[in-house]
Amino acid sequence: MGGKAPGRSHRTGMTVVELLRLFPSDEAAERWFEAQRWPEGRHCPRCGSARTVAVKDRRPMPYRCRDCRRHFSVRWGTVMQSSKLGLQLWAIATYLMATGIKGTSSMRVYRELGVRQATAWHLMHRVREGLNAGLGLPLPGPVEADETYLGGVEGNKHARKRLRVGGGTGGKVAVAGVRDRPTGRVSAAVVERVNGPTLRGFVTSRTEEGATVYTDEARAYKGLPREHHTVRHGVGQYVDGMAHTNGLESFWSLLKRGYHGTFHHLSPWQLDGYVREFAGRHNLRDLDTEPLMGEIVRGWEGRRLRYRDLAARRPWAGAPEVAETTRP
Repeated sequence: MGGKAPGRSHRTGMTVVELLRLFPSDEAAERWFEAQRWPEGRHCPRCGSARTVAVKDRRPMPYRCRDCRRHFSVRWGTVMQSSKLGLQLWAIATYLMATGIKGTSSMRVYRELGVRQATAWHLMHRVREGLNAGLGLPLPGPVEADETYLGGVEGNKHARKRLRVGGGTGGKVAVAGVRDRPTGRVSAAVVERVNGPTLRGFVTSRTEEGATVYTDEARAYKGLPREHHTVRHGVGQYVDGMAHTNGLESFWSLLKRGYHGTFHHLSPWQLDGYVREFAGRHNLRDLDTEPLMGEIVRGWEGRRLRYRDLAARRPWAGAPEVAETTRP
């Protein structure tokens, strides 16, 4: 049985030596990626046909479909499509994403892999897409629901960059989340506001109809169309029978350690990707390293994230206009 310790001591993991033995070359990495994507045999990513053949000279791509007569590779139809990076580098980047429980910065990746920092930043965002699977599915409950804030302290900013807002949350971005108690699964996302309609809508969309919801005493949660119990943080009450949000608070703690200790600065319009990364890795934390890497790879199916689309992301109307530079 799996242990319950935070470090998941029952996992054997994978050492760097084992990683390099598993992926000594691009060819070995290609075989591994194919085994993850097509565990029951190769098929065409365009039409789904299993009637495929290998191309002798691998041009323009290694395989051809006999039905639709189109060429394809293990990259086609995934975040790896059109990438010029070798598959060995993709495998190592996936390993870093799987094992970095507090996140992995692009500054580290560009030094480890010998690529440009902008390339490393784009690479890790594409790998991150593999951790999105199932994050929006309703949780059966009982669940804990809570919100937190991420961002710098206004008083620490240069006077020209400070926002003229009051309170400890001024200039920060709100993140809402729910945690399913029986499974420990977390679903979290950046939210535009922390008012009643936004938070009630978030919790309702991420929980099943019969779920019991536990929150703090925030007024925004009043009127939830779920069985609802609260704990009064404002008077120092953190547990009232089954009413508490301690499991979700633990997840917020890990997310903030990654924010402050690994990434340091995150743009509001990129933050949601990092939140989903931490939630996705949290939900798969019982897997050993190689199975976790496989889950990430299978999560790339049908996804694309071009650099120009990533760089063009902008915050919603009313988001804090922070001056920090995105350097994950």
